Amino acid sequence: MAPIQTTHTGSLPRPPELAELIVKFDHGEATDPAELQRVVEQATRDVVKKQVDTGIDIVSDGEYSKVSYVTYVKERLTGFDGPPRSPIPRRRDQEEFPDWEGARPAAIQFPTNNAAVKLRDREAVRRDVATFKAAAADAHPNGVFLTSASPGVIDTFMPSVYYSSEREYLQALGEAMFDEYRTIVDSGCVLQIDCPDLAMSRTMRFGNLSDSEFIDTARMHLDVLAGLLSRLPADRLRLHLCWGNFEGPHNHDVPLSDIIDMVLAMPVGGISFEAANPRHAHEWQVFKRVRVPDSITLIPGVIDTVTNFVEHPDLVAERLLHFVDSVGAKRVIASTDCGFGTAVGMRRVPPSIAWAKLAAMVEGAQIASRAAA
Repeated sequence: MAPIQTTHTGSLPRPPELAELIVKFDHGEATDPAELQRVVEQATRDVVKKQVDTGIDIVSDGEYSKVSYVTYVKERLTGFDGPPRSPIPRRRDQEEFPDWEGARPAAIQFPTNNAAVKLRDREAVRRDVATFKAAAADAHPNGVFLTSASPGVIDTFMPSVYYSSEREYLQALGEAMFDEYRTIVDSGCVLQIDCPDLAMSRTMRFGNLSDSEFIDTARMHLDVLAGLLSRLPADRLRLHLCWGNFEGPHNHDVPLSDIIDMVLAMPVGGISFEAANPRHAHEWQVFKRVRVPDSITLIPGVIDTVTNFVEHPDLVAERLLHFVDSVGAKRVIASTDCGFGTAVGMRRVPPSIAWAKLAAMVEGAQIASRAAA
């Protein structure tokens, strides 16, 4: 039996030089794109090699060209010249636990949408692809993927004051982003569509809705996305959902069981989701009750990305084997709950510990592979 493969959700700790330069560009304090590209290319070569050396099978570019996994699109699309907004509105858990201090927002720009959304910069994703493929050619990983923001998560962090309805805005975003989606797939990389809006937005944005109203909203987000992804080969697509990459109560999160059926109906070949987060680590049991289509691989997070515990490899293996019991080892890929660098300046786990956690994931996958053989 082939061993259980390993991957992660895309973002990795950025070198200080790169992080500082990206923030300067985001704030308009640096204007030499050639300098930024030089730093990105070197850092990408280094991080791809480090992933391979760590034993990760399916690697990414670490999202090293992006200021965050979602707001990078404001540089590639038109329509984002509206006033900045706070990315983290006050939530129910902050009212319930007033003595809890959450992490500070990243020092990056979150503008509102105030004009028609259209593709402005076709070359940015092509530079990303070329940079990553050059790095991968030197490092020889077993597989490659790149991430891209879904219309729903863009809407969540950069809402519109221009479009007359949310669906109209989502559709405009989708058509503008589709060139990026297709370019990544056509390059030979797997495309990971980031969709935290399917779970995280329940508390961060839609806390005023009833459970059924939120489910209807999430279904509408997926309906728009499915129309786009159905134009691409499903086996080159994976969808990532999460409840927010932050350490907090999470006691008002939507249960996985409430959204899993519509997620599994998406035209993708893999589903990436949090399974180490202490609020959701028990939800492997959901997969004992639902039928996972034969075409879909499960990509559970088996290490978390917001605490500095280094998970024991035996615990990683135990988590993986829950999913192996449901769909078989060939259809399970070990991953992280979320990213270690989803936005510049939001690092919760220092690089040395992040890489130790990734190494524990690799070892745990090896243990689980032997147990499943």
